[in-house]
Amino acid sequence: MKERLKVAFVGVSGRGSGLMNLVLDTMPDIEVAAVCDLYADRTAAARRRVFEKTGKEPFASTDHREVVALPEVDAVVTPSSWTSHVDVCLDAMNAGKYAATEVGGAPSIEDCWELVRTSERTGMPCMMLENCCYGREEMAVLRMAREGVFGELIHCKGAYSHDLREEICRGLENRHYRIHNFSHRAGDLYPTHALGPLAKILRINNGNRFVSLTSMQTKSRGLNLWAKEHMGEDSEIAKRDFAAGDVVTTMIKCAHGETIVLTHDNCLPRPYSRGCLVQGTRGLWSEDKNACMIEGRDKVRAEGWDPHAWEPMESIFKDYEHPLWEEFLNDGVRGGHGGMDYLVLRAFFEAAMKEETPPITVYDVASWMAITTLSEDSCHMGSMPVAVPDFTRGKWIEPKCAPRGKYSLDEVCGEAFGEK
Repeated sequence: MKERLKVAFVGVSGRGSGLMNLVLDTMPDIEVAAVCDLYADRTAAARRRVFEKTGKEPFASTDHREVVALPEVDAVVTPSSWTSHVDVCLDAMNAGKYAATEVGGAPSIEDCWELVRTSERTGMPCMMLENCCYGREEMAVLRMAREGVFGELIHCKGAYSHDLREEICRGLENRHYRIHNFSHRAGDLYPTHALGPLAKILRINNGNRFVSLTSMQTKSRGLNLWAKEHMGEDSEIAKRDFAAGDVVTTMIKCAHGETIVLTHDNCLPRPYSRGCLVQGTRGLWSEDKNACMIEGRDKVRAEGWDPHAWEPMESIFKDYEHPLWEEFLNDGVRGGHGGMDYLVLRAFFEAAMKEETPPITVYDVASWMAITTLSEDSCHMGSMPVAVPDFTRGKWIEPKCAPRGKYSLDEVCGEAFGEK
């Protein structure tokens, strides 16, 4: 096992610089050896930040191919624009590096297949940094599902409901890539915040798989209205014809009969929500309610407990806190998005240091990324169902989980936390 990992960051704007700073501030065993961005000013700023923090100047370039080719780099983290993730990860794996991509859908199904083929051919893993898989609630629910608390799983919901009108509409002036995707692409452009945790709970690619989906989107009005009111009636954005609908609904069918409903909702005024729900024959969890309802738990509660009432997650945590979060809370939660950023980065880095398969595999990356382009296809074909490729080529039938450990998303590995 490596005691120190040398990492390159490709894409160091808002998200990339945030992750890089988290590493610099909290992970002394990780060295930022190289930084890269298409924009020279961003690359220079990242280089200065590393030097100020460590006294060492990292290699810097505006060409990611120079960065991934460096012999001293062990792993590449890619928080770049959505449609560049695949190219960076392919080049990283071909150069013999562990690859980590930030979330976002692939531009094509062929890209997803190429990720799988390249990982299998080179032996280099590719992991998606889907931080929501490491949310406190999501991990408690994963434990509950593995212990059979919900009974047999039947149905799930999830969403990326987030008012991003300003970020999208001001994308040209802020050099942000969302506006280009919303301008030219239909469908669910950002499905994985909800889908990742649900896929792990449903054992997708490990005894189950996505079979087909259908997507439907509304008309597009929200971005034009926001631009009209904040940028002027005659602004180009106010008049732009956006391909993405304001609200996109996607329904996914799984091999063993479970269904998933995803919602993408970024263009209208609303509070943030991932809207997750996991429902089985014995109860359910609702993220929006921040609660569960488990059949039979009333029998161990005080007299008068309503068997049909929601039970707050704070009560659920007392019995089903995931041991990773018990440890995290005891040690001190750190990192953005309530600590999820720290945990997902550590999951990737520690897999790379041990030279193991990460807890989110290349098959997961391909399956989750594919939802975007398949959703786009379905919307363009009048919401026709489309098949989801089996990127495991049948391997899902005989589950092969990633190595056991603290960060496992297949099982709760109590021995990794000193449990007997």
